[in-house]
This record gives sequence, C-alpha cells and structure tokens, in this order.
Amino acid sequence: MGRVMALDVGDVRIGIAVSDLMGIIANPLETYTRKGNLEVDAQYIVDLAKSKEVSLFISGLPLGLKGQENDQTAKTREFVDKIKEICDIPVEYLDERFTTLSAERVLIEGNVRRENRKKVIDKVAATIILQNYLDRKR
Repeated sequence: MGRVMALDVGDVRIGIAVSDLMGIIANPLETYTRKGNLEVDAQYIVDLAKSKEVSLFISGLPLGLKGQENDQTAKTREFVDKIKEICDIPVEYLDERFTTLSAERVLIEGNVRRENRKKVIDKVAATIILQNYLDRKR
C-alpha cells in the first residue's frame, strides 16, 4: 500500500499526518505555516511526501454542516489542484467536518495548555482525518 499522507488545509497552516508503511496507524507529522504563495506551499508538501515515500494523499474537505461546499472548500480544492499539477501522487478527499473540534477535545483531555494547542491542533486534525480514512479501508 505504501504511506498515506493526510492534509488539513487552512488559510494560514496545513496540518500534516502520515501513516505507517502498512497503512494501519496515523501519526502526526507537522504543522506547516503557509508562505502565502500557492506554488511554494504545494511544492513543500510534494517534496515532503516524496521524502516520506507517500503513495496517496488524503485531503480533508471542509464542508458546511449540511454537506454543502463553501469558500473554504474552494480554497482547499485550489490547493489540491496545484498539488495534482506538480506531482503524480493521487489525491482523495475525505469529509473533515468536526475534525478540528475532535482535535480540540483530544488536546483538552490531554491537558495541553491553550497557548500550546494552536501549535499542534492542525496536525492533530490531519491525524484524525487520516485515521478515519485508514479505519474505513480495513
């Protein structure tokens, strides 16, 4: 199967998680702070994916509460389209509603201080997205 990389794409940060080689466990990797240049940001993600020998991207798709697409959905699709333009690693989308809320809850339960949560919440959200994907594939 190879490694799978999940992305939680935001305007300011991108949470990144990667699976183990067997595709069973999702691990938080990093929170990338965007540089404000779509091509630079996408190239960073592609280079990171190649260094980790990723065979599939999973991108969280931010939908409204009723499942409708919105401005953030369009921004995420634009970012993913740029990734598709510069590499041949396939990309799948996964509904990410409530993943940030779940990540926040996990961090609170883990007694992570409020000021530290912002540093890690995006990669925790990406990890939740990835683990949801991996669990569905088993």
